[in-house]
Amino acid sequence: MKTFALNTFMVFCFLLLTSVTRAQHAVTKLWQTDTILAVPESVLPGKGVLYVSQIGDPKNPTARKGGVAQLSPAGKVLKTDWITGLQAPKGMAQIGNLLYVADVNELVVVDIKKGLIDHKITFSGNPGLNDVTADKNGIVYVTDPRNGSAYKVEGDKYTLFLEGLKGINGIKAVDDKIYVLTADGIYLAGNDKTATKICTLEYGGDGIEPIGNGDFLVTSWVGYLYYVHADGTKDLLLDTHESNNKTADIGYDPKAKIIYVPTFYGKSVAAYKLN
Repeated sequence: MKTFALNTFMVFCFLLLTSVTRAQHAVTKLWQTDTILAVPESVLPGKGVLYVSQIGDPKNPTARKGGVAQLSPAGKVLKTDWITGLQAPKGMAQIGNLLYVADVNELVVVDIKKGLIDHKITFSGNPGLNDVTADKNGIVYVTDPRNGSAYKVEGDKYTLFLEGLKGINGIKAVDDKIYVLTADGIYLAGNDKTATKICTLEYGGDGIEPIGNGDFLVTSWVGYLYYVHADGTKDLLLDTHESNNKTADIGYDPKAKIIYVPTFYGKSVAAYKLN
């Protein structure tokens, strides 16, 4: 009887400790810009600056009202028109002085120092390019939700990387692994153009950022920000789904532990401290 009671007590303590540990993850709002950004879809922290893709006119990308804005890490809007003339830009990745921007059927390459478009890589097959990441070897990956695919870009040449993933959206290179978000979860990419599911997302995935310990920050566009543990379980950090402030493709500063959330129709960027 004593052994049973002791075992029960130990199990209870373990569950309590686990519960307390998980409960520590929360966010505190730091700031939010004025509503002057033209449908911000993605935020990428750079050196002393935040790059914000602006879709412009989501219903008419051919009007080319999209572009990239610049904010300070403290939330001051520096330039709303740093890069202009894009269709409907979304995800971004940086390699050295070059910024790669997914823009419907083009991967736009921006010279950061000059603040000018260097060149564009055009994709065939009526794609709808969405998110971009770069691995440690300088290889760029870009997702295409319209065709359920992802592509690998080396130089100015692209090849099929993944296929058959409905609603594929966010993508992130972490060490030698590639993680993608789809309409139903988080997947780890394999070497045979397929991927293995590691977590379910009831409302689909948009932005994904690694914490650095095997865990992730993940958003569902409709208004949910999650802390996803390495074992696939998740905690809800933020819920804005009943407002006009959506949770699109987030940026994350791991040193400061600050999450930057583009609110899409909210026309602003909000910053949260991860506690």
